[in-house]
Amino acid sequence: MVHDLSVREIKARAEFAETLAREVGRSAATFRQNASASSLVIENKGHQDFVTIADRQTEDTIRSAIAEAFPHDGFMGEETGGAVNTEAVWVVDPIDGTTNFLRGFRHWGVSIAFVLGEHIEIGVIYDATRDKVFSAIRGNGAFSEGKAVHASTLTDPNKAIAVLGHSRRTDFDVYIQVVRELYARGIDYRRMGAAAIGLVRVADGTADLYYENHLNSWDMLAGALIAHEAGAAVLMPPIADILLNGGAIVANAKGLTDDFSFLHKQLASSCQQL
Repeated sequence: MVHDLSVREIKARAEFAETLAREVGRSAATFRQNASASSLVIENKGHQDFVTIADRQTEDTIRSAIAEAFPHDGFMGEETGGAVNTEAVWVVDPIDGTTNFLRGFRHWGVSIAFVLGEHIEIGVIYDATRDKVFSAIRGNGAFSEGKAVHASTLTDPNKAIAVLGHSRRTDFDVYIQVVRELYARGIDYRRMGAAAIGLVRVADGTADLYYENHLNSWDMLAGALIAHEAGAAVLMPPIADILLNGGAIVANAKGLTDDFSFLHKQLASSCQQL
């Protein structure tokens, strides 16, 4: 078990994750271009909840690469699981937005987070839409391909765009109520179907809010850190709770926090500021 890591060791992991995310993301994109949708699905976990060959292959590649490079680190993946009772753990969604990937929608990505104790130390996301890697190390800002990214400084809700997420694990009425609240405030909204990509849209200022009532750890951890390091306000459960049970997330431009206060109040009992 790793109890502490130096700045150099954290940076080495971040550079490793950036390279790996780009490689597996591009490989998955090429694989999708050359395959039919009907040939990709290997499991249906529920309504609109699929597992493709690319999900399994990408996670296997990531898991093997991490085990070889950092054999003492733990691993937790969407498709293959893994122990969370370790202080140093990689949390991976090999393809976030699998349904989009399967059907040919652009919004999907590869999400890789590294957690050390109570903190997300590294967040890396390959954004297939732009063929770019977004990354952050805790306390060091957020970047895309080496250039700093920053959350929106917008303060006028009538110009704001929110990105929402929803899954069948949660009450649809809650989602509809959020849409009504946004509409009443003059805020436009989108649903993209990929939490990691929604969070990097907040990080780079394209959107002003990402909200979802429940996500698993692999869906949110990398994007949460990137959005936070880009200057967004991020509200989510404590790390230990997320790793075990998942939870809700709000990431928003700080200048609009009052306009999204209904979400912050809704989640106050179970969430905290990152």
